[in-house]
Amino acid sequence: MLLAADEPFPVLENNVSGPSPFLFTCDHYGRLVPRALGDLGVPPAEWERHIAWDIGIAGVTALLSKALDAHMIAQRYSRLVIDCNRPPGVSSSIPVLSEATPIPGNENISDESAAARRKEIFQPYHDRIADILDERARDNRTTVFVAMHSFTPVYAGVERPWHIGMLYNRDARLAKILMALLHAEGDLVVGDNQPYAASDATDYAIPVHAEPRGLVHTGIEIRQDLIGDEAGQRAWAERLTRIFHQAERQLGVITG
Repeated sequence: MLLAADEPFPVLENNVSGPSPFLFTCDHYGRLVPRALGDLGVPPAEWERHIAWDIGIAGVTALLSKALDAHMIAQRYSRLVIDCNRPPGVSSSIPVLSEATPIPGNENISDESAAARRKEIFQPYHDRIADILDERARDNRTTVFVAMHSFTPVYAGVERPWHIGMLYNRDARLAKILMALLHAEGDLVVGDNQPYAASDATDYAIPVHAEPRGLVHTGIEIRQDLIGDEAGQRAWAERLTRIFHQAERQLGVITG
């Protein structure tokens, strides 16, 4: 066992019965660490950085879930324990180096230790997403799948100009709708598969949950300096609530 009986379950949900077609997932919502792993040898200041979690996205996603009356499924544990948006077994799944920061507690861990992280944190989260998607399909409920993330304003010394980016792999239907609506706001630099592009090798939620089911979907990345405090999170949640209402009307043509 990795998690003690009194430690939080990895899956956090809001509005389980929400009627909205939008389903929000948040892989990097939290930064908890199982007590058995201590601090993974990582200095306290590093836990405030993006390497530990997606700064600001927890607040934005929770507010969106409430405003749209949409189901949110989030993951409470730090991406440094196991990254729930990476295929298990790849080097970035349980990183020994995150950007320039060594993660000593992830070095030379046994196969059994890695398997425990997958079994107790990664798998319950993704099993819950899969179960909900299956349940919504059985009930003939339309699902629009949205994976919520945030990104650093500067990476490797290079400033990133985008305020928000839409990510997709094989299906850009929702991404294109949202990009057009965001461009129409008139004050945003909107990324088209920027600052990242979704792919089978670097992502998990979209290629595993959304694409095989043929769900209309997108990944969303918001720049962290814009949502680093409650005021920014509220402002972006309000903006995106308006955008999603507009998108839902356009999606009626796609989702029937």
